[in-house]
Amino acid sequence: MEITKVNLTNYSDEVLKSEKPVLLDFYADWCGPCRMMADEIHAFAEENDGYKVCKLNVDEAGELAQLYGVLSIPTVVLIKNGKEVDRFVGGREKADIEDFVNANK
Repeated sequence: MEITKVNLTNYSDEVLKSEKPVLLDFYADWCGPCRMMADEIHAFAEENDGYKVCKLNVDEAGELAQLYGVLSIPTVVLIKNGKEVDRFVGGREKADIEDFVNANK
């Protein structure tokens, strides 16, 4: 499954109005742990059609990072029906991401 890049312009349509639960990855290009986790997020997206996976660059959409109270990156937020369900901060492996979403079904 494709990963959608989210910004101020498409945030509402891609995240808030999504019919599927959204795994929203807050990252920055300069962030080492974010770069390491990018492959894990991509692997999760490829194997989990039941979730929409989105990435949000905090340097390009800082207002959205503030809206979610993101203080450290990477931060991954699970959103269902436009509402935050849960989050984790820090790098994780694909299996940990799967455990995270399965714990919030």
